[in-house]
Order: sequence, then structure tokens, then C-alpha cells
Amino acid sequence: MASYTREQRLRACELYERLDRSATAVVRELGYPASRHSVRAWYRRYASERYGGVPGRVAPARVPAPAGGYPEGLRRAAVEHFLTHGRCVQRTCRCLGYPSPGTLRKWVDRADPSRRVPAAGGVPVAPAAGSVRGLEGRDPGGLEEPTMDDVTGRAVRAGAADAARTGGAGGPAAKAAGKPAGKAAGKPAAKAAGKTAAKAAGKPAGKAAGKASGKPAARAGEAVSAADVEELLRVIASLREQADALRREADELRGETESLRDEAESLRGKARERCRELRDLEIDLEIRRGTIELLGKEPGADPDNLSNRERSLLADRVAERTGEPVGSLLARVGVARSTYYYHRRVRELPDRDGPLLDEIRDVFEASGRRYGYRRVWAALRLRGTVVSARRVMRLMTGNGLVPPFKSSRRYSSYKGELSDAPANIVNRDFHADAPNRLWVTDITEFSIPAGKVYLSPVIDCYDGMPVAWTIGTSPNSALSNGMLRKACAALKPGEGPVIHSDRGCHYRWDGWISICEENGLVRSMSAKGCSPDNAAAEGFFGRLKQEFFHKRSFAGVSLREFIRRLDEYMTWYRDERIKTEFGTSIAARRRELGLMA
Repeated sequence: MASYTREQRLRACELYERLDRSATAVVRELGYPASRHSVRAWYRRYASERYGGVPGRVAPARVPAPAGGYPEGLRRAAVEHFLTHGRCVQRTCRCLGYPSPGTLRKWVDRADPSRRVPAAGGVPVAPAAGSVRGLEGRDPGGLEEPTMDDVTGRAVRAGAADAARTGGAGGPAAKAAGKPAGKAAGKPAAKAAGKTAAKAAGKPAGKAAGKASGKPAARAGEAVSAADVEELLRVIASLREQADALRREADELRGETESLRDEAESLRGKARERCRELRDLEIDLEIRRGTIELLGKEPGADPDNLSNRERSLLADRVAERTGEPVGSLLARVGVARSTYYYHRRVRELPDRDGPLLDEIRDVFEASGRRYGYRRVWAALRLRGTVVSARRVMRLMTGNGLVPPFKSSRRYSSYKGELSDAPANIVNRDFHADAPNRLWVTDITEFSIPAGKVYLSPVIDCYDGMPVAWTIGTSPNSALSNGMLRKACAALKPGEGPVIHSDRGCHYRWDGWISICEENGLVRSMSAKGCSPDNAAAEGFFGRLKQEFFHKRSFAGVSLREFIRRLDEYMTWYRDERIKTEFGTSIAARRRELGLMA
């Protein structure tokens, strides 16, 4: 298994934070590691060292659109965040709280035109009539360009203001609930107590007694009547009752608070328990994944039959991916502590697999990194090296000698049955006796760090020649319709080939149907979700990606440059690439047969 330096892991963790914790975006941007789980494991260790744990996410408040539109500064901040944080529309809208995805795409298209520039031979994507100028060419009108902290702070302040208006922290209810019970009763009680103390000291308290009884206050030196004293005592008793009621209410609130605190602690305990269970499940998943990598997927591979050496390797691999201490994993992988450290010391001895690994690496590189372990094993036997296929598989897997595999996620243009589908005239018979008798077409996607590019070719089944193609950054109708118009321009009078496609939406729209009717093309469609029905187009895409795209790094390559390279390859495929069936290129053979000048 490939190992990475501390600087590489640190770079991946910092990029993981900047890209809103998207492990897929980190792997696509850096080209390593092989698994998204490794990125998450590295970040857990990094966050534990730096923050004391993985910090939670704080979703910013939604920034409402002003009546006159977003200011220029906010637009520039959104575009800058999009360009520097993985070029993901949804991520930028989620992090900043504005604008909508469609609005952000318009801003980016105006600010960075290269993001939608077609290649030579492609269909140009012209801006809409009457569209406003790009962001870079507009006068900011004296507005200061905000930073990312300004935008985030503005969103948080907007959310806090909304909470305050609806009775949140700082509202009237909070102010009322925030006063202690003593204060509520403190003022009248203190005033009454002060009056009583004044009487006891022989000082005049006529004003207070007068107010309480509704009678005129007694002057200094005059005797206080018994009715005044009784009235004052009634006031004091009433205040005491109010104070007692407030104390009882405060005690009830304290009880409720304690109950809520206990409930919160119980919920925290349950959350910690769920986190531990989730962590255990993650470790079990990594153990299963590591077991499959050690054993392979051949029939009869039993995880319970791992040797002690393989179990020690599995413990190291799981510890590296999950960040757990090795000692806590030994019991889970089924190896004793002494046995683990024995095999660990053995691995530090000179490697007996070194010479064989060098030979395997030579065969793998000589094949253009295309051979799996079975073909490498067969090549070693031809060289006279007798070794088991399982040993070859183990060495190749453990040292990263793995050929590229197709992505599990494929581009699909199917949008449902938009119109009546024509019959499958071809019926998997892709043989043609002459040029321009049978054409096949489809759209394929190329995903690189700079974005996505789409290719729409039309292939002549007579000899596999690309008749026409268009390249763009959006799989829209202009891409497919432009390609078909270019192909029809090469037809001679009276030629009306069958054009076969899958059930993608591009081939069900009115524009495509109109072009076919205008040029006398006969439409044919494969069955829904049946790739073999369009095998000629799928085979062409397989050869193209094997020779041009797979296992090649396009980091730092702009969309414009990638489109230029793809267009050059298509031209080379048509004019110069040798087809083994003919012993020469497709264009040269057509010239030999007098089919083209």
C-alpha cells in the first residue's frame, strides 16, 4: 500500500477544510490518496492534534436577495470563493448563504468566460442577447470589495437579528425571564422595610404611611394611629405573600432546570454511545475492506483463513486509515499482541520479495500499467519465473501496482420518454457495406480538476471513421445538433444514412428530429438502459479513454487546453492512427479506395 509523507497528509487536510470537508474533491484535486476514507482518517488525527477534536459545522444564515440585486462586492466574493474552493456551485451557495445555484452559474459564466469556451471543431456557446457585461468589466460604483470574513459575518448578524425579532436571545421574554426572583419583589419589600425601620428609629415616615392608607401623612412629632399601623402591617403581609409566591415559582423553575439539565446529560450520554457505535462500525468496515484487499475477490476467499502475518498487516492498515491505536485493534483482527510484534520485527528484516517485486514492476510498466495480476503472472511464467498467482496479487496490491478501472458513476443523458421512440432498426448489426450507410452517436463525459468536458461524435460503421464531432462544457442540444449538422454537410446528394443512438434526451428533442427530417436521415434507437444496443459507440469511447484519458494527470490543465488536446486526438484518430484491420489509417484507406480526396 502506498505511504504518504507528513507534508502530503497536511496538504490534504488543509485542502479538506478549504473544500468544505469534501473528500471526493480532495482526491480529484490532488490525485491521492486512493480512498476517501484515508482523507477522513487523516483529518480526524489532524483535528485532534490541532483543535482537540473534529469541530462541528456552523451553517451560515441565508442572505436574502436585496430588492435591487446583490451588490458588486458580494458577487465578486461569491465568484472568488467558487474559483478557489473546488469550483462547486452547491458548496459555494452552502458556505456563503447566497445566491441560488442558477444565479451563481450566471455570475461565473460572466466573470470567467473560459469556463464555457468550446474547442476548435466544437459548437460555440454564445452569450444570450442583451446580457450584461462580465463582473470584471463592470464599474463597482464605489463599493468596497468585501472579504470572506465580511460576508460570513454579515450572514451571521442577519440570522441573529431575525432570532432577536422573533423572541430569541435578547428579546423581551428573555429579559423578563432573566431577572432573579428577589429583584421582582425586592423594591416594594425594601421600601416597606425601610419605612418600618424609620418608625422604629423615631424618624418620620408619614409619607409612606399616608400613601399606603390613603390618609394624609403624619407630621413630625405627631402620634401614629393604630389604623395606620394595621394598614402598614397588611401591606407588609401582602408583600411577604408575593415574595413567598415568587420564591415558590423560582424553586419550580430551578426544579425544571435541573430536570432539563439531567435530560440534556442523558441525551449527551446517548449521543456519545451512538458515536462509539458508529466508530466501531467504521472500524469493522475498514477491517472488511482490508481483508478483501489482502485476499482478493476470487471464489473461495475466506476472511477467517487469514494467516497471522496477514492479520498483522491488516492491523497496521486499519490503524493507518482510522487513526486508532494498533493495540486496540489486535483483538478485533484476531491476532495476539506477541504475535503481532513478532511479525512486525520479521517485516523489518531484508525483504525476500524484493527481487520478485522488481520483476513484477518491470512487467507492469512494460504493459503501460494495463496488466492485472493474472496477466503479470502469465508474463512471469513466460520469462521462466515460477511463482503463485496469489503471491503476485499480494505484491501488486500492497505496492500500488493496480491498473486503472472505470469509474462506477457514468454520465447518463436519459431524461425519460419525452417523445415517441423510433424502432431499433440496427438491432446490434453494426455492419455497413459502404460509407454513409449507418452512423452511430452518443455523448461521453470527461471530469478533470478544472471542470467537466463533453464530447459528441458521429461514427461511420463502415470503417469506424469519426465523421464529425463537437466538444463543449455543457451537454446541451447545441452540442448534439451542431455535430449532426456538420456530419450532414459531408453527405452527397441521395445519401440518407441510418443514425442510431441511445434514448438520451438530446435525440428526442424537436431540433434533432427536424435536422434528421431535413437531411433524409432514418432514426433508430436502442432499448432503454441497454448498452450493447449501441456497442459501436461505446467501443469507440472505450478506445478513446484508454489511449487519451485514463491514468493521465490533468492537474493544472484548463478547460480550454483540455478541449484543444481532445480535438487534436480526434483528428489524429481519424487521419493517422493505424487500424490493425487495415494496416493503415482510416483516412489513408479511404483515399486508396477513392472514397475521399
